[in-house]
Amino acid sequence: MKTILFAFFSFLLLIFACKKIIDKKQTSLSEVKQKKSTKAANVSILEKEFIIDGLNDISHKAWLYLPPNYNDSEDSYPVIYMHDAQNLFDDATSYAGEWQIDETLNELYKTTGKSFIVVGVENGGEKRIEEYTPWKHEKYGGGKGAIYINFLVNELKPFIDKTYRTKTAAEHTAIIGSSLGGLISFYGGLKNPEVFGKVGALSTSFWFSDKVNDFAKENGNQQNSKIYFLVGEKEGDTMVPDTENMAKLLVDSGFPDKNIKTKIVADGIHSESFWKTEFLEVITFLYNLE
Repeated sequence: MKTILFAFFSFLLLIFACKKIIDKKQTSLSEVKQKKSTKAANVSILEKEFIIDGLNDISHKAWLYLPPNYNDSEDSYPVIYMHDAQNLFDDATSYAGEWQIDETLNELYKTTGKSFIVVGVENGGEKRIEEYTPWKHEKYGGGKGAIYINFLVNELKPFIDKTYRTKTAAEHTAIIGSSLGGLISFYGGLKNPEVFGKVGALSTSFWFSDKVNDFAKENGNQQNSKIYFLVGEKEGDTMVPDTENMAKLLVDSGFPDKNIKTKIVADGIHSESFWKTEFLEVITFLYNLE
């Protein structure tokens, strides 16, 4: 009798274990389905990868968005350089949802005929802080942002300009990012106004270093550049005043007030979904799309 009971309970345990495996497998399949690729057909990843000398040993991938009409025309296009490429075009690679840059620009072309090339550089994962910060932080480290910007200016942009039909002048070239990506965009645009004439500084982490203020004073007198600041009131206590103070500091340093737009969103939070919904307005101001 004991043998029969033991066999019966063993059989039940086996069924329960199998059910757990099946349930776990179904959950995994569900997760895979949820992370299905969403990038448009006119988005690709360059075959050429970039190891940035002096930054780290990570091979950086670059994503490329080409206008829907690129192959059917001989036109040249303005170029937008962006960071955190994993989050720009594809839900399958994004950390917390994508920006839908490709859907937004494809719709813009459909309704207005206006087109852009977008180049997104993947961040270096755990090295992201190093890459997107021009100065060191006592707690978080970092401070290799100048090397990253030099790579964009001296290696990536020349490669893109040589390989694709681009409008190469600063007035046609933007650098846009969020959070630390906003900080490095702000730095890169002011440091290299002859390259990046338009800056999108979204939810910028000005808190990272007080040195950003002296940098802005020294480099703020840019007569031909344009900057779009975006910040949400739900991003933290210092984000809004930091952004407002930076806009004022630039104007006081000689940056034309008409070339700066600061947008504060009452329910804006520090998230991809926030930046996604605001992206079109950012480039509308920077490129005078209205």
